[in-house]
Amino acid sequence: MSGKMMEKLGVGVIGCGNISMTYLRNAALFAGIELRACADISADAAALRAREFGIRSVSVDQLLVDPEVDLVLNLTVPAVHFDVTMSALSAGKHVFTEKPLTTSAAEGRVLVGEAKSRGLLLGSAPDTFLGAAGRRARRLMEEGAIGRPVTGTAFMMGRGMEHWHPNPQFYYQPGGGPVFDMGPYYLTMMVNLLGPVVRVMAMATKGQDERLITAEGPFHNTRFKVGTPTNVLSLLEFQSGATVNFGASWDVFRHSNHPIELHGTEGSLRLPDPDTFGGTVSLSERGAEWRNFESDGEPYGERNWPFAAPDRANYRMLGVADLARALAENRPPRASGELALHVLEIMEAILASGQSGQSVSVGGSLTRPPLLGEEEARSFLA
Repeated sequence: MSGKMMEKLGVGVIGCGNISMTYLRNAALFAGIELRACADISADAAALRAREFGIRSVSVDQLLVDPEVDLVLNLTVPAVHFDVTMSALSAGKHVFTEKPLTTSAAEGRVLVGEAKSRGLLLGSAPDTFLGAAGRRARRLMEEGAIGRPVTGTAFMMGRGMEHWHPNPQFYYQPGGGPVFDMGPYYLTMMVNLLGPVVRVMAMATKGQDERLITAEGPFHNTRFKVGTPTNVLSLLEFQSGATVNFGASWDVFRHSNHPIELHGTEGSLRLPDPDTFGGTVSLSERGAEWRNFESDGEPYGERNWPFAAPDRANYRMLGVADLARALAENRPPRASGELALHVLEIMEAILASGQSGQSVSVGGSLTRPPLLGEEEARSFLA
C-alpha cells in the first residue's frame, strides 16, 4: 500500500522533555502519521509542546482513552518505560517507545507478550539503523561486499554526562551507564547487519567511584556516587559465527577508534556513528583503498539537525512511520519490540558477564528485520 494512500495513524505523545522536540518536529515529514495529542507528568511541559506543534494537551489518563490516538509514543525516562507502555497496551493502543524497551529483559518479555496477545504492534528506538548509512551498509553486506563476516570492533567512548548535563546522576545508576544508555544504537546496528547474538564475555569496571558535576546548574561542583559500571569491554559471539569486540566507556577523554568496523573473507566495512541516520560508509575490498559512500542526497541521510545549523541526520520518527506502514500491510515493524528485547538481553548478558567473569548465553531467537528498500523509504515521506 502506498504511503500516500494509507489512512494516517493518530499519534499521542507521553513525555514532553527534550527528546520530544526531535520527534514532534520530524512528524511532519511523514505521510502515514499525524500528531493528535501530548501529555506529561508536568502539565506545563505538555502545554508548551501543544502550543508549539498545534496539538491538544491532555492528561496521561485522558490520552490513553482518547479515540483519536491509535499509537502512544512513549518518550518518558527509562525507569517508567514499562509502566507507561503496559498502560498503553492495556488501553488497546499500539506503542513505540524510546530506548531501551524497558530496564530489564524480564519486563521486556512481558511487554512483547502483552502486545502479541492483544494483536497490537510494539516498536522501539533506536530506528537509526533504518537511516541512509544503515541501509547502505546492509545492502553492501547482502551483496557480499565483505564476504562472510568474521570479526569486527565497535566502540562508544566518551567522558560521560556530568560536564554538560545539570542533573546527570541517573545516568550512573543501575539501568543506566554507557551500555544501557548508548549500547542500543551500536548493538541494534550490529544485529541488523550480522544477526542475533548467542553468547557474550565481558569485563566491567568503574573508572571513578564518584563523579564531580562541572555543568552549570543546581548541582554544580557537587559529587555523586557511581552505581553502575562505566567502562565495559565485551566480546560478542553471533549466531553466524562472527565475533565482535564491543567497548562502551564514559572514562575516555579522547580516542581514535572508529564507531563500527566489520571484517569478512572478502573485505572490510566501516560505519559512522550509529546514533545518527547518515554519515559515510566505507568499503575496502580485499585490502584496497577505502571507497566512500556518502549519505547526503539519500532518504534520511541529509543533514537536518540541529534545526538552526544542521550538522547531522536525525530522523527520529522513521520507526513510527514504518510501524504505521506495517499496520497497513499486516507485517511486523522493522524497529520491533522483539528486536529491542534481543538487544536488551544482550546488554543484560554483558553486565552479568562483567560481574561474574564468566561467559553468558543470550537466549531467545530473532529474525532480522528485512532491508528497508530505497523506494519504500521514500514512500514514507509526505
